[in-house]
Order: sequence, then structure tokens, then C-alpha cells
Amino acid sequence: MRRREFITLLGGAAAAWPLAARAQQRERMRRIGVLTSLLADNPQALARNAAFLQGLGELGWNVGRNLQIDYRLGAVDARRRYAYAAELVALAPEVILAVGSSVVGPLLAATRSVPVVFVQVTDPVGSGFVASLARPGGNATGFTLFEFGISAKWIELLKEITPSVTRAAVLLDTTAPTGFGQLGAIQSVAPSFGVEISPINIRDAAEIEPAVAAFARGSNASMVVLPGPETISHRELITTLAARHKLPAVYPYRYFVTNGGLICYGPDELQQHRQAAGYVDRILKGEKPADLPVQAPTKYELVINLKTAKALGLDVPATLLARADEVIE
Repeated sequence: MRRREFITLLGGAAAAWPLAARAQQRERMRRIGVLTSLLADNPQALARNAAFLQGLGELGWNVGRNLQIDYRLGAVDARRRYAYAAELVALAPEVILAVGSSVVGPLLAATRSVPVVFVQVTDPVGSGFVASLARPGGNATGFTLFEFGISAKWIELLKEITPSVTRAAVLLDTTAPTGFGQLGAIQSVAPSFGVEISPINIRDAAEIEPAVAAFARGSNASMVVLPGPETISHRELITTLAARHKLPAVYPYRYFVTNGGLICYGPDELQQHRQAAGYVDRILKGEKPADLPVQAPTKYELVINLKTAKALGLDVPATLLARADEVIE
């Protein structure tokens, strides 16, 4: 049922083709799969899939005409990830889009022959998904999001926008395999900025509120939110808590800031989904994942919410505003 709702919502234009027009196409129907930890009604899941479908459409692939997509959504725990991965592989798709590090491993455990294109992955080599970025070597390739070193930028931005900060809670999604590497990168540079790091491990919404409230009782506090399924799913709660407890916070994605967060520095993940469509297209046309290099983001976005800054009593430096790709007023 979720798959139908998802496709109806995002692929309505394609699904609405007149039957006669579809019959006239006489194109070979190709089959692909999509596996993600986000639920079908998650706004970011909707936006990501819309970008993916847009990219496919620009390359001539349309759901209902020459393309069938099987979705497995809401792979929020290990049991579901492995079960959904096995289900998708059993459907014999020609390629599978894997959204996030947490679902790539289960897919590669289920198949070493079906091509896999991944997005939202930070360390595909360290995670064992590919042999190297230039030469993946197996049945998987795709697009990375963050180098661990980029995590240092989040602490730097916190100090720049709030020089008085001396403590930072790091919200860590324990379901995201690369979160610990990002935390390690932050911990390695934090002393040079005079910031003490307090990791907060989260597994569900019930853990977030009391943990943030307890940390916020101290002075000169701030927050860094690492990317992961749980932090993304609960972004409204997280930005609300940051505002309630007057915590300057830096986030990995733009949509946290449009939702009321203070500042973000991260890649355009929707562009990655459009690019992933290009790799799916190339694989459907005969190329092999082993020959398609893993690609890194070419641009990171700095977005600042001035309304939030004002509510926190912050005077954003003009030099920081000048560097911003977008300022929300």
C-alpha cells in the first residue's frame, strides 16, 4: 500500500498517461528498486524521490511507460533493512537505488550481482561498499555526502556565529554507521576552538527531549546535529528544542534551517538524487557499477536563518553573511 501511495503522490503525471498513448509507445518496461529508511510520508523522502524521478524523466524514463519502480520504505531497524533488501532482490530489478549507509550493507549482503547505486553515504570505502572511489570494483557505486573532515567546519561555524560557546552537544544517530567517524573528527578539533564536546546518542524521539534539556542547563551551550535517519525524521523536534533552550545549533542540511534552525553547512542532497538517476540510466544502458567512479559533492551550501539568530540574540558577523549561499529573513 505504501508503495502505491508513494508513486501516486510523486509519479502522478506519469501514471496519468492515457492508456492509448501508453500502448502506442511499445517500449520495453524496465524494473528498478528503491530502498530507504525514511517513511513514505516523510517530507524529505518525498522531495528526494521527486528529484530522482525528475532526473529519470529528463533522461527519458517515465513510470508506467518504460519504467517500473518497486519501493521498500521505512527500513528503520536492522530486521526491516535485511528483510526489505531481500524482498527487492527477489523481484529481480535491473538496478536498485539505496538511500543511506544503513541500507547499503543489507543490500550488498543480499546480492553481489544486482547493480546498486547509493546516495546519502559518507564513507563507502571504510564501510566496505566499494574497493576505492575511483574503481568501485563490485556491484555498487554512487555518491558520497560528507568527508569526515567537513565535521570540523561545523564547530568553526558555531564559534564564528557565537564566539562565547564553550560547550557543544553532538546529536548522534546511532543507526548511522558513519556518525561515529564524524563525531571523532569533531572531537579532534574541538579543543583548538575551546569547545568541550558532549555526545548525545539517540535512537528515537523519546530520548531526544530529556537529553537536550539536561545538557542545556549549563552555560555557553550549543549543539551540532549529525546527519542520520533519526535526526532527519525528528528535525522539527530538534529545531524546536534548540529554540526553546536558546541553543545555537549547526545542521548538516538546508531543510533544518528552513524549518527554523540557525545555520547549516552541507551538500545539496536533492542534486545527488538527480545525479543518481544518471547512473541508473547508464546502468540500464549497459554500463557496470564497477566502472562508474563514486562521486563526491561539488558544492556545499551555507544557509543562515536571520530570524532564528535574532530570537537567540545573536549578531551574525557581516563576513559570515557575505559567505552565505542563502540568508533566510
